[in-house]
This record gives sequence, C-alpha cells and structure tokens, in this order.
Amino acid sequence: MAEPILEMQGVTAHYGRIQALKGISLKVFPGEIVTIIGANGAGKSTTLMTICGIVRATAGEVRYRGEVISSQSPDVLPARGLIQVPEGRRIFPRLTVSENLDMGAFFRKDEDGIRRDRDLVFELFPVLKERRRQPGGTLSGGEQQMLAIGRAIMGRPTVLLLDEPSLGLAPLIVQQIFRIVKSISEENKTTIVLVEQNANLALNLASRGYVLETGSVVLEDDARALLENPDIRKAYLGE
Repeated sequence: MAEPILEMQGVTAHYGRIQALKGISLKVFPGEIVTIIGANGAGKSTTLMTICGIVRATAGEVRYRGEVISSQSPDVLPARGLIQVPEGRRIFPRLTVSENLDMGAFFRKDEDGIRRDRDLVFELFPVLKERRRQPGGTLSGGEQQMLAIGRAIMGRPTVLLLDEPSLGLAPLIVQQIFRIVKSISEENKTTIVLVEQNANLALNLASRGYVLETGSVVLEDDARALLENPDIRKAYLGE
C-alpha cells in the first residue's frame, strides 16, 4: 500500500488554556478525497490550521510526504504543494480577480505554467474570466469561493485543504463548486482534505471520512459506510 502523503499522529493543539485537539490521528493517501465532519466546535477547522502550522501543535506530529512539518513556518508550505482554502474565503477584496489569482502563484517563476493555470481556472470558472478586472470584494459569495479555489489552483497544490466551501452559499452554487472539486481531484490528481458542515455532500464526494467530536476522532471509515451508519445519519444527516 502507498505511504500516506499527509499524516497526523497524536496531535494536540490549544487556544490559550483551551485544548482544541486531543490526540488527533489521521492518514491521507495520494489521490484521495478525505472529509472531516462534525458539529460546530468539534475541531475541524483547527485540524486544517494545525496541518498548515497556523495553529501550532503542542504535542504529536504532522507529516507531509514523510517529513515532519509541525515546526515549519506556514508561509513555506504552499511552495511545497500544501495549500489551504480557508473558511470564509479570505480573498483580497481590493485586488482584481486577476490580481487575486496572481497572489496564488506568488512563489512561482514559470510564467508559461502560470499562464496555463490561469487559463485552467477561467475554464473551470468562466464567471471569473468575465469578472477578471473587477475587485474581488464586488463578487458574490459564490464567486468569491470560486476565486479562493482558483487562487489555490494557481499554486499547483499536491494536497488541497478545503475548509467549509459550501458555507453560506445557495444550493445550486454549492453543487457547482463540488463538481469542480471532484474534477480537480480526478483530472489534476490532487489529494483533497475537505472540512464540510454538509455531511451528506461531503460523504458523497469523499472516499473516506473522519468524524470529530470535541477535538477527538470518534470514527473513521469509508465514506459509503459512514453514509449508511445509523448513528451518523441521525447526528449529521438530519434523520
């Protein structure tokens, strides 16, 4: 079996005196879509931020491509292919769409490759091409989410961390974004870790899933098995 491309081993993390993660362990293999589901406050977003080093692990290890990255500065990881689309999108509102996309490729020097990837983003999200000269802050919520994903694509991610991509968006826009995420995984062979409040959508997209409760992994299984688990259906799918 392939080695995991991303792994957490017994990771804890704190906000001051509050322990947000309590010994998280998970593995993500190349080419997978793995989802992390759980209630608000379960530690889902903190898990992604700890992988990226934005929140420091206070114990345990985060490994990327077999190397411990727990102590690395978060600003060096995008150039190594570990890229996050944060919750709330966090685009640059005063920069144009094109300038926002350029920010995603700030560490790259291959101008031809950057141009090809910009064309790919415009192919995936035609509305961004139409609005490429508009400030990012003038876009709708759905368009800003597309821009945030497009900006991540410009960094050529090996592992893409997606934090709540459906948050606050209309159902039709959500379906469109999830179709794009699936195509990024399949066509670009990008490994994806998806944190998502909509457990039904997430488990239908993913191959495997982890369930978090109050900072701990309480269940890990194939996505299909989690979808059929009566406890999961009751707790997270509204049944």
